[in-house]
Amino acid sequence: MAVISDYALLGDCQGAALVSSDGVVDWWCPPRFDAPSVFARLLGASGGFWSIRPLGRYTTSRHYIDGTMVLRTEFHTPTGVLRLTDALSLGAGERGHRIGFTSPHVLIRQVEAISGTVDVAVEVAVRPEYGLVSPTVTETPAGMDIAGGGDRLTLAADRDLAVDGSLVTARFTLAEGDSAVFALHHRRSADPPTAPLDGRAALRDTIAAWQSWDRLHQDYQGPYREHVRRSALVLQALTYQPTGAVVAAATTSLPEQVGGAANWDYRFGWLRDGSVTLRALWVAACPHEASRFFDWMATSIGSVDTTENIPIMFGVGGERDLTEHTLDHLDGYQGSRPVRVGNNAWQQKQLDVLGEPLECALVLRDELGDLSPAAKTLLRTLADRAADTWQEPDASTWEGREGERNYLTSKLLCWVALDRAITLASTLDAEAQVPRWSQVRDQIRTAILTQGWNDSRQAFTGAFGSDHLDAGLLVMPITGFLPGDDERVMATVDAIRTELGRDDLLQRWTGAGEEGAFIICSYWLAEALARAGRLDDAKQVYENVTGHANDLGLLSEEIDRRDGSLIGNFPQALSHIGVINAAWIIGEVESGNRP
Repeated sequence: MAVISDYALLGDCQGAALVSSDGVVDWWCPPRFDAPSVFARLLGASGGFWSIRPLGRYTTSRHYIDGTMVLRTEFHTPTGVLRLTDALSLGAGERGHRIGFTSPHVLIRQVEAISGTVDVAVEVAVRPEYGLVSPTVTETPAGMDIAGGGDRLTLAADRDLAVDGSLVTARFTLAEGDSAVFALHHRRSADPPTAPLDGRAALRDTIAAWQSWDRLHQDYQGPYREHVRRSALVLQALTYQPTGAVVAAATTSLPEQVGGAANWDYRFGWLRDGSVTLRALWVAACPHEASRFFDWMATSIGSVDTTENIPIMFGVGGERDLTEHTLDHLDGYQGSRPVRVGNNAWQQKQLDVLGEPLECALVLRDELGDLSPAAKTLLRTLADRAADTWQEPDASTWEGREGERNYLTSKLLCWVALDRAITLASTLDAEAQVPRWSQVRDQIRTAILTQGWNDSRQAFTGAFGSDHLDAGLLVMPITGFLPGDDERVMATVDAIRTELGRDDLLQRWTGAGEEGAFIICSYWLAEALARAGRLDDAKQVYENVTGHANDLGLLSEEIDRRDGSLIGNFPQALSHIGVINAAWIIGEVESGNRP
């Protein structure tokens, strides 16, 4: 099985697949990101896969077709060159902002002989429900019908297919100019069958659809433009288009430490990451995507009960109950168990989420127009909740399961909630609440400056009364709580960089042991350095961490600081958000603007 960095992402703006440089699809969860997989060999040998590759020896190279999430892999063999083109089909005729709304849940794979003659081997082992189901396979006029559990798939091909139990195979030879195409259609067992699409035509249409979206998103002209452009495409691929939600990653249970138990399901949308997500969409995409993401957040939160915690995350359809369970039949990535589905962090109290929707509303103020009465009520309620609860302990932005504390990042985002609510007061019909909000905002500021500052460390620390550093505090100048060149901010930045960093790859907090470096933390460091006017340092950090992306420009959640390998769920939206936001800040400072 391939290592994490060896995979490419395929997306149809509803679900995702991962394909290795050897032409093996080891992960696909149709019809939406958090659905049970039909291929999951990424997490265990029994999970199912789809392989297309030459027989015999070969080397490979690969790239995305420009402006798309369509992958081309070239196999160089002693007898010829084979090109494999992979895509998740977008809806027929979809263009621009409409891509992904009618995706048919079809995985298309086309092989062509570019030169010489190549013998090709195809193996398809569909294993629904994360490998629990071994389906029945029946030959029909439309192709191989593959049925098991709640899933039904049809494999259509223009080459002869054979069946060996539940394994579908093909062997054939392509000479220069010859090609073959395969299309694997997914539907739920209760859904009526549809006619197989024309794989070649659908592939051409999908390329045109992605490129039409890319052409609408060319406004960013700052530094590191190609990194920003690729990251924008990744974020669009990780967007569940029917609602506008952006999932944190395409996978579950890829480990924070190989062989460890910190293996979480990230196929959901995080409210806590809302403002940085929205800002990245604003910079690299356009207000259309950002506004839809805000609408998804507001709709998912709904009406807020005065006693309930605000959920930190939701399913892509807005679902709240994301109760976690384990898949004990899977061995996990390189033996990293347990394999989890769902994420119990949805039940945590994290006060930082109170600031996220209000920060988003401020960023989008000129685009949102007149807010609905429900949206105004929601934002006022969140500000009131911040004013009422900011002194309470919580689980923090890092979702610790070891108990609640008075984390500084949570106090900081409560300050953000009130600060933005005051700025938006006339929009929210909340002028009468401004005096109270202002008073509590100032109280939070005083508490952070006094109880959050540690004289012996000469830095802001992770929690009141703690001497541990927390890389999450790099967002302090990003929120505007203090300017980037404030002496206390710069001292904290330098302390974090020194103590938590190795080659500017930062762990999250003091005492993290062998935990990997969280990629977003290095991008926050680059932002903080740029805001302090230290552009050379900011560029050094940016280029160092971005240099750990794989050959396709994809980043996971973490980097193993021992060998520089990518670990954690992949690709990680928050890491690509960091690529975009840090590049923009560096460009703004270079241009003489003060962000």
